[in-house]
Amino acid sequence: MIGLPFVYIATGLLFGLYALLSVRDRRPGNAGFWGLMALSFLLGDRIGDIGNGVLALGLVAIAGTGLMRPARAMEDGVAPRGDALFVPVLIVPAAALGGTLLARARPGWLDPQQATLVALVAGVVVALGIACLWLRPRPQTPFREGLRLMDSIGWAAVLPQMLVSLGAIFALSGVGTVVGTLLGAVIPEGSLIGAAIVYGVGMALFTIVMGNAFAAFPVMMAAVGLPLLIHGHHGNAAAISAIGMLSGFCGTLLTPMAANFNIVPAALLELRNRNGVVRAQMATALPLLAVNIALMVWLAF
Repeated sequence: MIGLPFVYIATGLLFGLYALLSVRDRRPGNAGFWGLMALSFLLGDRIGDIGNGVLALGLVAIAGTGLMRPARAMEDGVAPRGDALFVPVLIVPAAALGGTLLARARPGWLDPQQATLVALVAGVVVALGIACLWLRPRPQTPFREGLRLMDSIGWAAVLPQMLVSLGAIFALSGVGTVVGTLLGAVIPEGSLIGAAIVYGVGMALFTIVMGNAFAAFPVMMAAVGLPLLIHGHHGNAAAISAIGMLSGFCGTLLTPMAANFNIVPAALLELRNRNGVVRAQMATALPLLAVNIALMVWLAF
């Protein structure tokens, strides 16, 4: 049965190739960073918790000391293809959807818990193969350009994973219970609307602080979502969880802590105001948060 090991191996090999290309470019900081990333995907389950902890500290050390340098763009001479270039791009979501539906129709060959993720990675591989056969670039060009993009983002590329880990630590340490106790004094007794507002706004606020909705989710779910909305008001757990994440994503639009979404684009676009992306998104994020809370009350209860 194909599952997460396929995803980890494919991703680990890609990061390993980025590390080798960085060695050829004489950029030891980049080589070390992507090499450690490759090690985490390929051998993370074998080196244990201490090994993974040391690996994470190594990533922080390289990123924090500014050893990473951007890669140079390369010219390949591939003729422009206009809008047809979107065809390989559209293969990826089509493969993710098709693989998910196929796994349900024909169970047994794909892990049902990871069907979408596995199909997504397989779609990327297929799209890359089709693009190479069609455009005929030099073999190293796709990986060189991928490395250039990853180096432009730098350490912020792994920020979501780090923040998700932080959210898991908060959940295990009981932060959600403490937050729930504090918020319980604010929410009127038995108020569904009050609990939904606190849950949705709390997801956005925690995301603003932590920079990632995945990190905020375990805290707010343990504090409000599970005890009040699901157990207390018997709400639909799937709707509460999904719309709660959407509320958190509204917070993502409002925070520079989500550096890979809001700060890196500003740098790549050479905006004068590094918070210009956040400012532009405020008019969308705040009304969308209100709509999400209303949808939660309507669809989950």
